[in-house]
Amino acid sequence: MCRDQHANSTLIRRSILAKNLDPDRFLKYAEVLRKVSKKHTIIVVTGGGESARQYIGAARAVGADEVTCDYIGIEITRLNARLLAAALGPDASPEIPTNYLEAAKAIRPGKVVIMGGVTPGQTTDAVAAILAEYLRADLLTIATSIDGVYSSDPHCDPTAVKFDKISPEKLINIVMEIEMKAGSKSPVDPVAAKILERCKLDTLVMDARDPVLLGEVLEREEITKSPIAYGTWITCKT
Repeated sequence: MCRDQHANSTLIRRSILAKNLDPDRFLKYAEVLRKVSKKHTIIVVTGGGESARQYIGAARAVGADEVTCDYIGIEITRLNARLLAAALGPDASPEIPTNYLEAAKAIRPGKVVIMGGVTPGQTTDAVAAILAEYLRADLLTIATSIDGVYSSDPHCDPTAVKFDKISPEKLINIVMEIEMKAGSKSPVDPVAAKILERCKLDTLVMDARDPVLLGEVLEREEITKSPIAYGTWITCKT
């Protein structure tokens, strides 16, 4: 990996990238990643989103076991990766990595590496965190449809408070509590939160429904933890 550039691992959730399979959205995110890749090493993990949940639901309904359901979800994430790679054209790595070693080998100057899920039992949150740790990335960006980490699920609790900055340890406590409540969804899954605690990786959870905002974060020459309206920093540093 090129250490003279800032290496960034970015998780783009399907809820913002492939909603309604709008080609223009793929092209807009591709343009942002294309521009950023001229100065920084970018590795993207794409989520599965609602499409994956629908396929998994159908698989369970016909009697599929959970491992099979996971494999189906992984295939959906890889389809999203292929669509984004197609939008990037020659600026994307030509192959979609299926594991962390392949992702590392695919890194080339000026090329965006894009991948989906890896193995049953891991969400793409966890994949992005493990990949960032493996590649010793400078920053992990979780690009989602909410503007950061809250004390509880803001969709279910109107009194939820947003954090500008949070430690990995506190994040684990919050996501474990959120995940235990029916109908609630945490911004980072518990496995990914544990990985972030282990590797002490600076991470930004942000509302990236506007591709321009994502580009502004990824293009920064220096990683700063100043509060931003559309995100939460997860960091061990004060």
